[in-house]
Amino acid sequence: MFESISEKLQGVFDRLGKKGKLTEKDVDEALREVRLALLEADVNFKVVRTFVARVRERAVGIEVLESLTPAQQVVKIVNEEMVGLLGESARLSTAPSPPTVIMLVGLQGSGKTTTASKVALHLRKLGQMPLLVAADPYRPAAITQLQVLGKQLDIPVYTKEGASPPDVCIEAVREARSTGRTPVILDTAGRLHIDDELMAELAQIKRRTTPTEVLLVVDAMTGQDAVKVAEAFHQRVGLTGLVLTKMDGDARGGAALSIREVSGVPIKFLGTGERPEALELFHPDRLASRILGMGDVLSLIERAQEVFDQDRAQELQKKMRTATFDLEDFLDQMQQVRKLGPMSQLVDMIPGMSRAMKHSGQASIEEGDLKQIEAIILSMTPHERQHPEIIGGSRRKRIAKGSGTSAADVNQLLNQFKQAQQMMKAVAGGKVPRNMAHLFR
Repeated sequence: MFESISEKLQGVFDRLGKKGKLTEKDVDEALREVRLALLEADVNFKVVRTFVARVRERAVGIEVLESLTPAQQVVKIVNEEMVGLLGESARLSTAPSPPTVIMLVGLQGSGKTTTASKVALHLRKLGQMPLLVAADPYRPAAITQLQVLGKQLDIPVYTKEGASPPDVCIEAVREARSTGRTPVILDTAGRLHIDDELMAELAQIKRRTTPTEVLLVVDAMTGQDAVKVAEAFHQRVGLTGLVLTKMDGDARGGAALSIREVSGVPIKFLGTGERPEALELFHPDRLASRILGMGDVLSLIERAQEVFDQDRAQELQKKMRTATFDLEDFLDQMQQVRKLGPMSQLVDMIPGMSRAMKHSGQASIEEGDLKQIEAIILSMTPHERQHPEIIGGSRRKRIAKGSGTSAADVNQLLNQFKQAQQMMKAVAGGKVPRNMAHLFR
């Protein structure tokens, strides 16, 4: 996420840091590069112009030019102005009397149906009882898709064959009111903002259901087009919030940095993957931190708290202290970590990790490597996982065949695990080996 713009901005800040004391000319040269980086990231040119002007006004002041750490002061100013650009954190509103109605709108292919299920799951975790409403009779299998997602998450889906979308929505609200379900999440059909007939249908749904929230679901990868779509929908139906989807595939960041400033509509959620849990509450300070390559530890901790079982974690901690941690435990931990999301996202959340890996020549932690390790361990018997020391030549060949790998791959994993066990034993005994860095490279 934001790899392109992050790398360019970090390069600018690194060059500033080498200069020591800064002059006004140094600041102007750096901001010229910042301007180009933002434009190349497909940030709206008016937003870029205003942003750079605000940063320059503060960066050429006495506070920076006379500072003992001027480069750090510039980074601080850029961070603060970027947070201001992204707006404030905005949460979903609740209706004075239930049910709360949340209406999702947007173009076809923006990810509305998937987002509807993600929002429903998010709200259920908060103790609510959501009802999903299939109000898209136009896209083939749209209703079926929502029903499948609802079944997977054990969240009811309201449908009514042959009824118009406005009728389906208002009857779903009545159903929710009688059954005590709230919120009601309306998955409307994707449409172009220039299609008057379909936009009029949205206006009718809004008038009849009086939603508390009207959320535009927009594909972040469309860049400045996302901004234009947001402006158009806001004019026609009056938006209360934005959901940016496919953020995990957006290396530029133009939509995220432009859409709030241009449309005036707050961002409420970020879609970061296909998994039902891959929906993040929008925190402008955390997003700015990611864009500037400073990581996002708070979001990483929140994900971990949702995924990891505390009792199991304490049990594993005890095993590590007593050096009885085996391959079954390792597999369990690895599977838990993978639930946190793609490894590329996790690396970006740890301050400095992404840059450190690039400088060491390691481009990334590949998902395929983790899958290979998982396949190897799953091809072992439970007894072999608990006692890997019994795995000899013939067993290694069988495991390699079962996992679609080579005996050398199995041997490498076993050697690395043996070294890790030795390290745990040494640490448990109060001795820290000097050669720990080479483990699990």
